[in-house]
Amino acid sequence: MSKQRIYYPHTTYSQRRLLFQIWEETQNTLQACRESRTSLSTFYYWKERFEKGGYEALKECEKPGPEKGIRVAQEIQEKVVKMKKERPEWGKRRIADELSKENSWVPVISPNAVRRILVENGLWPEQEEAGQKNSSGQPAARHPNRGKA
Repeated sequence: MSKQRIYYPHTTYSQRRLLFQIWEETQNTLQACRESRTSLSTFYYWKERFEKGGYEALKECEKPGPEKGIRVAQEIQEKVVKMKKERPEWGKRRIADELSKENSWVPVISPNAVRRILVENGLWPEQEEAGQKNSSGQPAARHPNRGKA
């Protein structure tokens, strides 16, 4: 029998209210969590707030805002664009590797960050981007020379 953890999604105000109503009535944390379908960690997370502000304190849920992605330095972005313009046949991995090579093989940028920069600058092939089909109605070939004799 494997001990698999249960995933609990973010709780709603009504769940938190029910959790603490049951807990006040029974003083049984496990029963309150079971009946309100919340985890023990959720109970302890909200308990201090509940003790300070009562049911009103359970209404406000601190949701993390959108993360500010770590942006690549402007000079690196310019190098990526310059490399792609000089060598249009190079893909995202090759450009990332070339930048690493200039930096004693210490990675400077990930291939996906290279792709994002190329998309932002309109240098990423649209057909690969959208997964469009060619004129024959077939998916575009990733390697057009493969399979030809």
